[in-house]
Amino acid sequence: MSAIISRDSIQSEIKQQLLESARVKEALSAGCSDSIADAAEMLIAAVAEGAKILLCGNGGSAADAQHIAAELVARLNKERKAIPALALTTNTSTLTALANDYDFATVFVRQVEAFGRSGDILIGISTSGNSKNVIQAMNYAAENGLKTVALTGGSGGEMAQIADFSIIVPSDSVQRIQEAHITIGHILCDLLEQSVIARK
Repeated sequence: MSAIISRDSIQSEIKQQLLESARVKEALSAGCSDSIADAAEMLIAAVAEGAKILLCGNGGSAADAQHIAAELVARLNKERKAIPALALTTNTSTLTALANDYDFATVFVRQVEAFGRSGDILIGISTSGNSKNVIQAMNYAAENGLKTVALTGGSGGEMAQIADFSIIVPSDSVQRIQEAHITIGHILCDLLEQSVIARK
């Protein structure tokens, strides 16, 4: 049986997507380094004062929230004290109870109410910046003394207007935005890790 897509077509698509991903990262470096640095400085200062980091998002962004939280609680590159971080996407009993008893838009805000305290950080992740449940959580956080960071793409959406700091990936492609978000997450984790080690 012959392949439906030729080997040459597959190779061409692979190269095109890798180059596109690289171009988005170059644009991110050129246009978003300051906003990433702003977010990093806020996170470093908050963690130094004993704050914790809450993260939320849907779908691939939920996976990013869990990934970033895991790097902070465990480690990224070096041995150091654990950094308190909690992904609000992982407790299926809580998520399904809130979605069933209230509304899916409440699945994160209720957890911020439960776990967030003034001085903590909420990182909201959404490729569009318009995820209703993340927006509700960020609004609540802003009204109750938490600092907020938005990881978005495209125009930034509503989240970019709410957050203390917004990092808007310069792309309209969902997969390219997600690839950039996890890169940003790794950069923030690395900088936080270095700051914790430096304070020893």
